[in-house]
Amino acid sequence: MPAPDVNAATWIRARAPQWQALATEAATAPQRTRATVDEALSTLRTYRVMAQHLASARELLPGSFLVAALENACATLHAAINRAPRLTGGRWLALFRDDIPAAAASVRVLALWIAALLVASTFAGWWLISTYPELISLIASPRMIDGVERGHLWTYQVLDIAPPAMLSAQIFSNNVVVTLGAFCTGLLFGLGAFYMIALNGLMLGGLLAFTHQHGLALGLVKFTLAHGPVELSVMCLAAAAGTALGEAVIRPVVPSRVESLRRRAAELGPLLLGCALLLLGSGLIEGFLSPRVTVSILVRLGVGLGYWTLMLLWLSGRLIPRAPASLI
Repeated sequence: MPAPDVNAATWIRARAPQWQALATEAATAPQRTRATVDEALSTLRTYRVMAQHLASARELLPGSFLVAALENACATLHAAINRAPRLTGGRWLALFRDDIPAAAASVRVLALWIAALLVASTFAGWWLISTYPELISLIASPRMIDGVERGHLWTYQVLDIAPPAMLSAQIFSNNVVVTLGAFCTGLLFGLGAFYMIALNGLMLGGLLAFTHQHGLALGLVKFTLAHGPVELSVMCLAAAAGTALGEAVIRPVVPSRVESLRRRAAELGPLLLGCALLLLGSGLIEGFLSPRVTVSILVRLGVGLGYWTLMLLWLSGRLIPRAPASLI
C-alpha cells in the first residue's frame, strides 16, 4: 500500500493499464456458465488485486469516483466467486444421494415421536366415533356419511368423477398443500405441526371407526394400503422438519435467531424436495391403482410395502451407493 504522501495522480497513472486488463476479467467472470481451473484461479487473482487497490484508493482518494468503481468491480467479482454452483449431473447425484438422506437423518427422532402422535390420535379418533357416533359429521361430509350408511364407500367412486391422470394431479397438489402446511406451521414452536398431525390422526381413526360400524372398514383399509404408508410417513417427516425449524427459533445454535433459522432451513430444504417426489409417486398410485376394485388386496399390500421400503432405503442413504474411494 502506498504511503499517504505519495502523489495520487502518479499512483493512478501507474496502475491504469493494469486496471483496464482487470476490468475485462471483472466483466467476463459473472457471465461464465462454466469455468476451467485456470479461469477460476484468474478470477481469484483479479479479486485479490482489486481488493488491494481498493484499500489503497480508499486511503488516497476517499469518496472518489475511483473508489466507487473499484468497489463495484470487487462486488461483482465477489458475487461471481460465491455464487451457488449449477445443478449439474454430479450435483443432482449428491442431492439425492447425500443431502436428502442427511436432512432426513437430522429429524429422524422427531419424526418417530410425531409418528407416535399420529398413531395415538388415530386411536383417539376411533374411540371418539365409536363412543359418540353422531360426531362423525364433524369430520365427514353429508354425502360421505349418506354413502357409507347405504353401504357404499366414497373412495371407489372417484374414477366416475375424473380420469386417473387428473385425479392424480389433484391428489398430488392436495398432498403437497398438507405437507407444506405441516412444515410451515412447525415454525409456531412446533404447535402447528402438532395440531395438523393430531387432526389428521383423529380424522383417520374416526373414519375407520365409522366405516367399521357399517361393515366397510376393510374396504377403506384396502383402498389406502397402496399409497397410505408413504403418504403418512411423508406427513410425519414434513411435520418433523417444521418442528425442527421451530426449535431453531426457540433454541438457536448461533447468537442470532434469524441466522439459526436460515441455517436450519437450508439444511432441511432438500428434504422438502424429497417429500414432494415421494408424494408424486403416491399421487400416481392413488389415482391409477387405489380406486380400482379389480386390484387384489395382495397386490395393494405389495405395492404399499414395496414403495414404503424404497422410501426407507432412499432416506437412509442405502439406495444410491457411493463410488468406491480410489487408492493412491
